[in-house]
Amino acid sequence: MDNEIIVQEQKYEVANPFANSAAFQELYDIGKMFAVSDIVPSSYRGKPMDCAIAVDMANRMQVSPMMVMQNLYIVKGKPTWSGQACMSMIYAARQFKNARIRHVGKEGDADRGCFVEAEYKDTGEIIKGTTVTMEMAEKEGWINKDGSKWKTMPEQMLIYRAAAFFARAYLPNALMGVYVEGEAEDAFKEKTFYDIPDVFPAIPEVVV
Repeated sequence: MDNEIIVQEQKYEVANPFANSAAFQELYDIGKMFAVSDIVPSSYRGKPMDCAIAVDMANRMQVSPMMVMQNLYIVKGKPTWSGQACMSMIYAARQFKNARIRHVGKEGDADRGCFVEAEYKDTGEIIKGTTVTMEMAEKEGWINKDGSKWKTMPEQMLIYRAAAFFARAYLPNALMGVYVEGEAEDAFKEKTFYDIPDVFPAIPEVVV
């Protein structure tokens, strides 16, 4: 199934790229190869350093560089995992089994929502992620944002946001400290940022 793209993919392994200049050059050369490919997302094309960083992250996560490039994007100057990537990480997590989406409420109602549920393999304990509802989306201002998909595909957005909450709570190491879908917008929605083009831009100066 599509959500299992995270497992059993080809890897481009590089020894610790920061151990010496030769290892870093090898990583950069791989980045250059991806940067000239028409298959990689347009945001990575012509950017060998961005591609090199994606390859390094993929090595650490033991997944394909394409998985990282297709699911890691920049929001408010912060790299952010897509909700689809979070769901893939949950399905692939070694400590869990029987991960599933649970829906609540009636489609079209304010209490319509969902949460992610999974079972620990070693103990059998069932854990439940945060329940995300349309009422929550309305109160948090997600629905009325410019370009928001909440109006056109609310059911999918509920799943993505529920997956992001679960991954943040129970798979923080897999996320490697990167924001998950919605966090960057929520964290910085009251602030204005300068545009600073960079590989993964540092936090720009904030104008309050």
